[in-house]
Amino acid sequence: MYYDVKSAEYCHDYKIKLAFEDGKGGVVDFQSYLQKRGVFERFKDIDFFRKFYINQEIGVLCWADDIDIAPETLYAKATQTPLPNWVAV
Repeated sequence: MYYDVKSAEYCHDYKIKLAFEDGKGGVVDFQSYLQKRGVFERFKDIDFFRKFYINQEIGVLCWADDIDIAPETLYAKATQTPLPNWVAV
């Protein structure tokens, strides 16, 4: 099971404070995404990174150009819990 992202607040650098529909949350550091290739290379532009939004319809943290991160990944990072077994690593 995973929970939709309900709120997201920029903290500083590459950190965003997230809250989920079950009331849990935490701060996620996206610094590691700077090492990723492909669409995540856009995160190197901090102004682009800071323009995130929540797609309320599906409860996902998104950026322009159809960039998003699965809520189960964010939930695991924010709450420091393991990913669900059904998630392929």
